[in-house]
Amino acid sequence: MSDLPERAGGPGAPEMRAGDADRERVAQVLREAAGDGRLTLAELDERLDAVYAAKTYGELAPLTRDLPAPGAAAPPAAGADWRPVEGAPSWRIGIGIMGGFQRAGVWNVPRKFTSFAFWGGGKIDLREARFEEGQVTIRALAIMGGFEIIVPEDITVHVKGIGIMGGFDQRASGPGVPGSPTVVVKGFALWGGVGVKRRRRKADKRAERARRAEPEKGE
Repeated sequence: MSDLPERAGGPGAPEMRAGDADRERVAQVLREAAGDGRLTLAELDERLDAVYAAKTYGELAPLTRDLPAPGAAAPPAAGADWRPVEGAPSWRIGIGIMGGFQRAGVWNVPRKFTSFAFWGGGKIDLREARFEEGQVTIRALAIMGGFEIIVPEDITVHVKGIGIMGGFDQRASGPGVPGSPTVVVKGFALWGGVGVKRRRRKADKRAERARRAEPEKGE
């Protein structure tokens, strides 16, 4: 475990007694992980209780085993590929008038995608999407309706929409990993809303569950 000092017998030898400074270093790693969305608040509380109750390095080490080293950037999903897939569907428009639409799964996102909702809505899920160009623009117009736009964690997102008597959530704006596509979300919401959320891919969740299970198999 990189955040514990080395001792004779290996890094952070399990039988060595941990000090207050050691426990605080581990607690800080957990707090940063919760801030990045890697741990829920309930998981954070549970692990912090275990940190402050720990007496040895062996009790501290498992608490951060499934987390990246402090300051390390999260790696992109294994095998992530944003190139278009031949034969996959591609849509340039989505309309929800007194109803709804959904764009999800593996689909090729064009350079410009336009969506319109009136007394209706739509869901645009980009977690498994491929991109025809390095930058795509999603134009969302919601009038007494709404959109849910889901983007993976590793792409760059810029949200620039305006909401009047409605909302245009810009909290998902931020950089992605080097070389990732850029998604620009523009538009207007009147008595409606456009929510843009970052979510993990299913493949990422499966990989994390497998990593968490590995120590248990070895015990």
